Amino acid sequence: MEQIIQDVVVVFNDFLWSKLLIVLLVVCGVYFTTKTRFMQFRMISDMVKVLKEKTSKEPGKISPFQAFCISMAARVGTGNITGIAIAIAIGGPGAIFWMWVIAIIGSASSFVESTLAQIYKIKDKGGFRGGPAYYMERGLGKRWMGVLFAILITLSFGLVFNAVQSNTITVAFQNSFGTDRLTVGIIMAVVFAGIIMGGVKRIAKASEYIVVVLAVLYIGVAAFIVLVNITELPAMIALIVKNAFGIEQAAGGTLGAALMNGVKRGLFSNEAGMGSAPNAAATADTSHPVKQGLIQAFGVLTDTLIICTSTAMIILLSGVYQGSDLGGIELTQAALSVHIGPWASGFLAIMVFLFAFSTLIGNYYYGETNIEFIKSNKIWLWIYRVAVISMVLFGAVAKVQLVWDLADLFMGLMVVVNLIAILMLSKVTFEALKDYKRQKAEGRDPVFTRDRIHIPGEVECWESEEEVTGTRKLNVTQ
Repeated sequence: MEQIIQDVVVVFNDFLWSKLLIVLLVVCGVYFTTKTRFMQFRMISDMVKVLKEKTSKEPGKISPFQAFCISMAARVGTGNITGIAIAIAIGGPGAIFWMWVIAIIGSASSFVESTLAQIYKIKDKGGFRGGPAYYMERGLGKRWMGVLFAILITLSFGLVFNAVQSNTITVAFQNSFGTDRLTVGIIMAVVFAGIIMGGVKRIAKASEYIVVVLAVLYIGVAAFIVLVNITELPAMIALIVKNAFGIEQAAGGTLGAALMNGVKRGLFSNEAGMGSAPNAAATADTSHPVKQGLIQAFGVLTDTLIICTSTAMIILLSGVYQGSDLGGIELTQAALSVHIGPWASGFLAIMVFLFAFSTLIGNYYYGETNIEFIKSNKIWLWIYRVAVISMVLFGAVAKVQLVWDLADLFMGLMVVVNLIAILMLSKVTFEALKDYKRQKAEGRDPVFTRDRIHIPGEVECWESEEEVTGTRKLNVTQ
């Protein structure tokens, strides 16, 4: 039965990814990049500044940095370690070049979707929630489209992607310590269940600590390896570029594999344009929607150009990918062992556990907020929680290839629906960006009101200029 499912999924994936999705991602990314006048290059300093912005201390409010950490918890996981190894194993070193390309142009897509999520967010238990399902319903007036996306992201992130994380953890531990995969899966499911019962504030707090510590530690290890092998760095970069465009790769049929796997694994890791990060972006308490859009664009660049590239350098500088039948986490473990010794395999297994566990938390939240969009009902929420925990257990023992093929399928379907929506609403983001720049040019900290630009549809959380002025007068009087 498992083999039949995998065969069907592979057929659909080949159809979806062969041309349609790659063209759609590139065209949208280039369009958003030009319309925002290359904001991913020109506004790097703004991205860093707004990341440090503090929020009000009202109960239930999520700071811009905490919202960034929720999204990074979902981004920074097995895609950065296992996904990049798979891309190199199947597509060769050239896959890394295309991963960089899709991240750079994709950061503009992430900016557009996250800004829209902020504009169309709604109030929720003292805080906010939102995402593609919400801007599809409120901005486009298409609830059916929002429900379709909500179902896809719940299945993708809450169930399938969490099976991928669980699968990588158990394979890594089995490879390093010989542990039973089911036993590790049960322990993980129990701990995970305890965390997700605490709600978004606990999710945000857990993500804030886990993501920062892990990212710094992993990048530090990669930086050490690069410094030790610094003389080989120019040759490695030349190898990546040569394999991305090389004549022998085109003749041998591996050029397409490099392109496709670079795009797929890069997208799985950074999620640009997929519609996942906007769910976290919407939770932030910020003075202007563009600020959270900038933060999420920065997240895409950080995830791929720094963390994913760290994994690529570890593997390529080791040389173990050549003539090896290893793939996924085993390849990364073998490469790290070449650089720093046999103990590195166990070290990476523990790192993967923590990386993937933080991703489980972020993925769960994406599903929860979309379950609430479809129907705010505690029974449905509990059914979802049980299903998530069940998929963690399934992923712990399933075949590696099956869970990755399922992830690619659902990821592709999500991208198609979301990109259509943000293309239709992109003018709202472009106008919001102009308003942000205008206020910055006037020397002000940008503050958004819903009447500063034309916004189609329903806006709940942003006051008009008149309402803001009235509130200020009332505060002065009091």
